[in-house]
Amino acid sequence: MKIYAGNLSYTTKDEDLKQAFEEFGQVDSAVVVTDKIDGRSKGFGFVEMPNNDEALNAIKEMNGRELNGRALKVNESKPKPEGEGNRGFHGGSRGGFGGSRGGQTGNRGGFNNSRGGSRGDR
Repeated sequence: MKIYAGNLSYTTKDEDLKQAFEEFGQVDSAVVVTDKIDGRSKGFGFVEMPNNDEALNAIKEMNGRELNGRALKVNESKPKPEGEGNRGFHGGSRGGFGGSRGGQTGNRGGFNNSRGGSRGDR
């Protein structure tokens, strides 16, 4: 079973997470999710346990338990619904590259739209 562990301290490492869950049974893997660019923790991770009974017990016992100064949020990991993923530069309502340029003065959507400097139309 794959288990979600949230509200992790940013100092928590893979090995810390693994050791915490090994108290309840065999752990196949434990991974703290990190930012691809700067390598810092995103504050959550995943633990895989092969035995469902042990995994369910670990979820029950670890939810709310403190690890490295933070109370964990632990539950069974659910797959992401189709179509929900990383939107990157192009997604969301912020305009992405290009953004919204027409219409009113001052409506400058797009990438780096808040940079300083002087332009005649500001």
